Amino acid sequence: MTNTLDATPLEAARALGPSIAERSDEIEEARTLPFDIVDAIRPSQAFRLYVPTDLGGPAATAWEGLTVIEEYAYHDGSTGWAVNIAATSSLLASYLPHNWGETIYGDLNSITGGFAAPVGRATPVEGGLRVSGQWQWGSGIQHCTWIGGGCMLVDESGAVSPRHDGLVSPYVFFDLDDVEVVDTWEVSGLSGTGSVDYRVTDAFVPEGRWVQIGVDVPTRDNPLAGFSFYGLLALGIASAAVGIARRANDELVTLAATKRPQGSSRPLAERPPVQADVAIAESKLKAAWSLVEDTVEDAWRTATAGDRLTDEQKRLLRLAATHATQTAAETTELAYKAAGGAAVYNTSPIQRCFRDVFVATQHAMVAPRTFELAGRMRLGLDTNTRQL
Repeated sequence: MTNTLDATPLEAARALGPSIAERSDEIEEARTLPFDIVDAIRPSQAFRLYVPTDLGGPAATAWEGLTVIEEYAYHDGSTGWAVNIAATSSLLASYLPHNWGETIYGDLNSITGGFAAPVGRATPVEGGLRVSGQWQWGSGIQHCTWIGGGCMLVDESGAVSPRHDGLVSPYVFFDLDDVEVVDTWEVSGLSGTGSVDYRVTDAFVPEGRWVQIGVDVPTRDNPLAGFSFYGLLALGIASAAVGIARRANDELVTLAATKRPQGSSRPLAERPPVQADVAIAESKLKAAWSLVEDTVEDAWRTATAGDRLTDEQKRLLRLAATHATQTAAETTELAYKAAGGAAVYNTSPIQRCFRDVFVATQHAMVAPRTFELAGRMRLGLDTNTRQL
């Protein structure tokens, strides 16, 4: 594959994209990214976009990172999703204690992933924690160098029991040898993401090899640490969805130039309803992506100035993310319907885009119900803003 050692992450995505697109069938059949594709992407540091420079990372701005995710997703939805999960996970580099930040993210080949919801159970022991549990949605963990999982501290009866220092819900990083993959990933879309279940049994996690997301203050001083972790997580998903939708719409334009519906002498491109669908899809998707850019750049200016993001800025980040994801699904559906019968075949990139984008909409961070949070705040109602 293309040598991207000296390329920026976005330049590398554009260079590698066409060759990755040619292997979309293979990626889907494997149900995870082939290791040679991972190795081709790795030198550009796309998997660690938000690692700060003092750990050897590219320290991409929030917006720069999202454009990289969107570009990979344009060529292959599963690849874009895998880049997204690793990239947004790398934000934790600025929250870990310095020694663990160096250990986990100081390696230029590092890739991290996992599931943040606290479904595991941890008990304090001398020198750290003992953790057991099983998590879903382990996207890309089969090529990760470190795998994390959220957990709750419990006592012998299983009841939630914070440690003496207040530790209660850490996202912990496991040694790879402690993690067992449970292959549950038989799905309709984003099949190549390897989003399997995984479990650990009585795994020892040394003191401090964790972050309480949404609670702990950053340990490093940089704009990434001042940004919204949950906001960027949601926006990474949205960026993957937008890339998938952009591909679907481009594929429709290509198809429309030559496809003639049964019984018609005119190609799809000459049919007024298709012309309208193409224009509607283009305008809606570009408008949604522009809203993402505007809200992200505004928040980034605040973080760069060393100031805390306001709840309103965080609200708008989440609103833009959900809106972009749902708009991506809507415009992909337009392309799918306009393509007619051609889009039902496995040989059609449009049908893969259709399946992929609707799986993306199911993520809790961008599901339609998250509009309720943004609307509730806009209406001035009391709202729990911890996970903004």
